[in-house]
Amino acid sequence: MSDSSKKIKNTMKLSSVPNPRSQTIKSIKRVFPLGYRVLVKISKEQSQSDGGLYLPDGAKESMQESLLVEVLEVASAQDDELGHETNVSGIPLGATVLIPKEAGIKVPWDDTLRIVETQDVLAVVSEIAVD
Repeated sequence: MSDSSKKIKNTMKLSSVPNPRSQTIKSIKRVFPLGYRVLVKISKEQSQSDGGLYLPDGAKESMQESLLVEVLEVASAQDDELGHETNVSGIPLGATVLIPKEAGIKVPWDDTLRIVETQDVLAVVSEIAVD
């Protein structure tokens, strides 16, 4: 499975919709951010400190001012001249970014997803291997 299809799969949620004929119809929810917004997924926090101590949930939350998240979907516009979509958010799809802890609006069906204004993105984070 390609990276882009994994990201699309992460932005969708399968749900059941009752049918009047007593059959269940499966539906998928997909989020397309509008304006200068991005859809991000909050990664799981480590429960161990750098020194090897295990931290309770309350201690992790009180120390944390920001969140490291992955951009799953970006706002885009159709470019008629080039014939493809253009990212209008200015933040690369798939990037790891830093946002304030309380930034964005939670997606109702998944607590790990948030829609965040691009102005709330503090930094794009990249890892560099050190020899």
